[in-house]
Amino acid sequence: MAQDKYARHGGVHFKQNATNQEINSFVNQLPSDKRDNLFEVLGELDSAGLIALQNDGQFADAWGRLHGTEGCYQEEDDQGVYRG
Repeated sequence: MAQDKYARHGGVHFKQNATNQEINSFVNQLPSDKRDNLFEVLGELDSAGLIALQNDGQFADAWGRLHGTEGCYQEEDDQGVYRG
């Protein structure tokens, strides 16, 4: 059932593991302070297993075009030094 999706705002890549109704019901039951930030809601959904956030560097823009983050981040080597 898991489907690849991208958040409309922010473009975060995730796999949907539950129905839309289950996700909506879960979000509606969250305290209001947990619903005021999209990324916090995504984190709560991920923790509950309703979605699985994909840490693959893929994001969608406002028009649904996929982009990567290659070259936009630094990686830490095994010595703890950041390399570009």
